[in-house]
Amino acid sequence: MTSVSLYWRIFGLNAVVLGSATALLLWAPVTVSVPVLLTEAVILVGGLVVMLVANAALLRIGLAPLDRVTRLMTTVDLLRPGQRLPVRGGGEVAELVSAFNAMLERLEGERASSSARAILAQEGERRRIAQELHDEVGQSMTAVLLALKRASDEASEPLREELLQAQEITRGSLDEVRRLVRRLRPGVLDDLGLVSAVTSLATEFSTHTGLRVVRRFDPDLPALDQETELVIYRVAQESLTNAARHAEARRVEVALYGGKETVVLEVADDGRGIGAAREGAGLRGMRERALLIGAMLDIWSPDEVSATGTGTRIRLTVPAVRKQS
Repeated sequence: MTSVSLYWRIFGLNAVVLGSATALLLWAPVTVSVPVLLTEAVILVGGLVVMLVANAALLRIGLAPLDRVTRLMTTVDLLRPGQRLPVRGGGEVAELVSAFNAMLERLEGERASSSARAILAQEGERRRIAQELHDEVGQSMTAVLLALKRASDEASEPLREELLQAQEITRGSLDEVRRLVRRLRPGVLDDLGLVSAVTSLATEFSTHTGLRVVRRFDPDLPALDQETELVIYRVAQESLTNAARHAEARRVEVALYGGKETVVLEVADDGRGIGAAREGAGLRGMRERALLIGAMLDIWSPDEVSATGTGTRIRLTVPAVRKQS
């Protein structure tokens, strides 16, 4: 079947309308007087209106694929891949839709590649900073702590009391540095695995924020590669951070479960919900990490589908790619 270009398609639609109007003038028992009578003017104006309406309807049908492309262009989000337009028929419109779909696929691939490079560079920088904090700042503060202890043991009152206070302040600062190191680079993830790392993360957040964190972990999770485990950990970390800082939540539930083909992380809080708020850098960062491992990230508030629901739910569905032996 020979495809018809958009130019000839529009020309054909107008030709049909004008040809129909001409045929009606030729065979209809209507005459036009000079000067034009009122009844004749009404008939002519009515015919013009019918012709314009028919032309508008036919053009809308003919240009409908362009409207679909325009709507998708205004709503497409490269962090939500897979949005495509169906290609119907042939001609220039079908070629435009196919080219647009190919462009989306190329842009999604380029976005995923650039996001992967940025995230890997970010993790490398986190690792470097964590190492420097541990090796330099941590050791220096430990040396200061030991020096304060020796000085307080040898000092007399009231200097000893002041040295003990300085010692407690230094110990608290050292604990904070160690906590920052754990957040920058979770060593427990490398040493003990995903479940232990997320358990430690939930316990730490519960201790420092006062949130009640409920854990529900499947004991039979499939083994995952290091990159996938790190993405799951970072999404859990960001979800807990959002619940503590922005959601005004009192209770958070963290669940890890899976099967033969997927592993699912779900974090649900009882806060104020995300509503129609615009996604910030944290949520978009989670979407970029999900793209890095080919995972699907869903974020919603139960009150969007139920009048009695509250809070925010974040679900990360990860393909269960097992570790290479």
